[in-house]
Amino acid sequence: MTLSFVTTSAQPDYVPQVVDWLREEFWHAGSLSREQQIAMMLAQPDQSEETFVLLDDNVPVGTASLVNNDLPSRPDLTPWLASVLVLPPFRGKGYSAPLVRRVEEAAILSATTLWLYTWSAEAVYAKLGWQSVGTSRDEARDIDVVLMKRNLSRS
Repeated sequence: MTLSFVTTSAQPDYVPQVVDWLREEFWHAGSLSREQQIAMMLAQPDQSEETFVLLDDNVPVGTASLVNNDLPSRPDLTPWLASVLVLPPFRGKGYSAPLVRRVEEAAILSATTLWLYTWSAEAVYAKLGWQSVGTSRDEARDIDVVLMKRNLSRS
């Protein structure tokens, strides 16, 4: 097992694949078209945002992103760990932890707190040191979600 990361900014050929994964797993009906999502990820309007792809022996196994805003109902919070996804054939093998840690490492350069929301993986994040801080509303999906934070240490 040889783990490595690539970014979609450095290797944009991964963008269509990542968009397809995220559309399948997370993105709700009525969101942007596939082509619009690919264009947005390629455009990278803000240099502080990044999408990481985790490779195991050069095979893509998952992705996670650092974004400025991920939950429209909480524009006051930034930055966010977003779109953490381990592909189905690779789940249960410990890949989520390195994905989360990579985004934390990227965020620590400019932030002291990192945020996320989840509707299904609160226990996974709690094991990685994240704290639940209440609930919020994901209006796009019309569900309540658990809001979590991670205090980033520079030591």
